[in-house]
Amino acid sequence: MAATEQQAARRVSFTDFLRALPPMAFDAPKMAAGAVGLLTMRPVTRESIGHIFQRIAGKHPNRPFLRFEDTEISYGEANKIVNRYASVLEANGVHPGRTVGILAGNKPETLLAALAAVKLGAAAGMINTNQRGDVLDHSVRLLDSAVLVVGEEHKHALEGVETRNVLELESLAEGASTDRNPRGTERIMAGSTAFYIFTSGTTGLPKASAMSHFRWLKSMTGIGAMGVRLSSDDTLYCCLPLYHNNALTVSLSSVLSAGATLALGKSFSASRFWDDVIRTRSTAFCYIGELCRYLLNQPVREAERQHKVRVVVGNGLRPEIWDEFQERFGIRRIAEFYGASECNLAFINALNIDRTAGMCPLPYAVVDYDSDTGKAKRHDDGRLRKVKSGEVGLLITKVTSRAPFDGYTDADATERKLVRDGFKDGDCWFDTGDLVRNQGFKHVAFVDRLGDTFRWKGENVATTEVEGAIGEHEGVEQAVVYGVEVPGTDGKAGMAAIKLHQGVHFDGAAMATHLGKRLPGYAVPLFIRVINEVEQTSTFKSRKVDLRKEGYSDEVSDPMYVLRDGKYVYAYSGYADDVASGKIKV
Repeated sequence: MAATEQQAARRVSFTDFLRALPPMAFDAPKMAAGAVGLLTMRPVTRESIGHIFQRIAGKHPNRPFLRFEDTEISYGEANKIVNRYASVLEANGVHPGRTVGILAGNKPETLLAALAAVKLGAAAGMINTNQRGDVLDHSVRLLDSAVLVVGEEHKHALEGVETRNVLELESLAEGASTDRNPRGTERIMAGSTAFYIFTSGTTGLPKASAMSHFRWLKSMTGIGAMGVRLSSDDTLYCCLPLYHNNALTVSLSSVLSAGATLALGKSFSASRFWDDVIRTRSTAFCYIGELCRYLLNQPVREAERQHKVRVVVGNGLRPEIWDEFQERFGIRRIAEFYGASECNLAFINALNIDRTAGMCPLPYAVVDYDSDTGKAKRHDDGRLRKVKSGEVGLLITKVTSRAPFDGYTDADATERKLVRDGFKDGDCWFDTGDLVRNQGFKHVAFVDRLGDTFRWKGENVATTEVEGAIGEHEGVEQAVVYGVEVPGTDGKAGMAAIKLHQGVHFDGAAMATHLGKRLPGYAVPLFIRVINEVEQTSTFKSRKVDLRKEGYSDEVSDPMYVLRDGKYVYAYSGYADDVASGKIKV
């Protein structure tokens, strides 16, 4: 088996559990409390994000809550600001069940405005600050908010967007009637909606995914208390956007689970990342997607080993760079997790086992899937089948009273994500749309989005694994992999768009040799396109839709190469016909 395959195919064994136990002894009470909270919390429980925040502020008013640039705000002062915001929002018609739209960048005021909304029993609709025009208008309409709070730097984005009752974030506290806690915060039910998070997909109009207090609280106990396990002296650095769940849910809940400090970064910068971590005295940070690869691509600097980070939490750390990332930056513990904005449960690597997204105590299944439809495969009896340990399948999560599916603002979109009568009559499952590897011992590893996986030569090809293999080549800075149709063949052939490091020239023979050692033959891309930049969403997801549509068309002006006779050569117009006819064996 090739190196990249071996890394991706990691299995969890009983020996892994034994190795994990001694280092966890100190954290065992905290983890046990988290497990109890995870299993006993119910949607009807009277508990909420705002209540937890103001309770910590009441007990520890002088403890630092937020660090941002040169500013530090204590829990007590932050709570007073939140209460001032809440009084203004309430005067503008915000009450339980309503929504407060928030369009603002990463800064303390944005987070405090969101806390003000949830303290009132309303939902904070966190709008992606990169949205413009029709897309932004669509999102604002979806929220149907009582108030739209806008940061000064994003007011221009509202031109041509239908809005009402817009308040400026920077002057939100003006006219506040009190800085006392709202009277209704203690009565908010965990099952009510706390946030709306917009899916940041690579195509189509975004959907507003509902995040209940209940799911957020489960993140606090499951990911925060059991996985990250901060203490009150810790500081977690987060430079991910506040409209993303890794910031608003994972980072904030991990901090509040311990009454710790959140160091908020204005944005991600690979070159200044470690300087920010050191300046904010952070002992943890949150990552997502390619952030870790970007850091590895930076030149070695003294600062990357002068930090005090002991644990990181996030998702998308690929297996082929896991060890290098941990060793180069001296990270003792990686709390990788699996989750999605709309998913009703999450996995967390609580045991510090390498190359896994961890475990989940709530019911889920990894099942056979139909590569043509992208849906869970129904067998002759109409039921689903679970894959064996070590195999890859579609992850579905059981919808229960302990793990409800909050859904979207669109009822039809909500129903399309559900799989009913999967194993027996009446059961209901959430279709994650993700392929994971069943690693055994209740552990899984993310493999790919089902929509990105393609089939070639009768085999399923995971784009993430191919991207990882290409990314290991010393000349490649970034890579995006997708499937393209070759007329006269079954399935889709692999194509990669790559960005080379500055000054590097593409070597077709060396690349083919490199990939041949790391991937099975069917997974080696037939086409390679060299591009100047990999366009991405604000949360580092590659925009591959346009690349897939353009394919290997003659209209593409970028340098294009094709696999022939064991090396990549300049593309020529008859290549696809040669592949289809069998003239070229690939």
